[in-house]
Amino acid sequence: VAPFDFELTAGYLTYFQGRYATDSLVDGVYRRLLDLDGQLVLASVSSLGSLEKPELSVELQGEGLTSDNVEVATDKVAWILGVGQELEPFYASAQGDPAMAAITQRFHGLHMPHTASVFEALVLAILGQQIATNVARIIRTLLIETYGPRQTIDGETYYAFPRPETLAALRVEDLRGMKLSQRKAEYVHGIACTALDDPEFIEGLHHLDDEAVVRQITILRGVGNWTAQWLLIRALGRPDALPLGDLALR
Repeated sequence: VAPFDFELTAGYLTYFQGRYATDSLVDGVYRRLLDLDGQLVLASVSSLGSLEKPELSVELQGEGLTSDNVEVATDKVAWILGVGQELEPFYASAQGDPAMAAITQRFHGLHMPHTASVFEALVLAILGQQIATNVARIIRTLLIETYGPRQTIDGETYYAFPRPETLAALRVEDLRGMKLSQRKAEYVHGIACTALDDPEFIEGLHHLDDEAVVRQITILRGVGNWTAQWLLIRALGRPDALPLGDLALR
């Protein structure tokens, strides 16, 4: 949905570094290794359109791709890039505030990217709690590159996010080796076990309203209101969520 700035949106996923953990944006091509229930598919996305007339090209590489795989992978890429978001109502409401109006002009066409799964968002949020953003990036990258599924294509290695069964099979001490505190290691392990034992408890949050999501997800150890609000934004695409108390927002 226009306006859509492909470079800005895909660049956000890499923190404008070209490559970050599961995401890369090199020479105008965004790449993400998708894990479709155990089948790895590399999606390569490029822009054929413009800000006001967006059009994307998606190339998929994987073994034994079926029409169903292609549809699921394409939908997943569209979700990750947030292509369906309508920005104009937000832009209109922001015009009444000079600071917000300036921000919307600066980042015109930026869509809010999403995580590939709720589980991914939960783990990323736990890893980022109460530490500097640059430190969180290092820890997240270490976890993903150590335990995530990988695929090497044309000399480049791409990583998908670690699966619940992989993290659940680890000892807490193994997760401590990823530069996690004792409590964070316990939280991540507990979330992985929940995702493995009851996938619907986590991935089924898409079907609940915001308040119900917060009530359900904060049952988990390590998940408070900040994490729940971050989850609403990044995993569920809820536009009205706000992680109050976030130091960066202050």
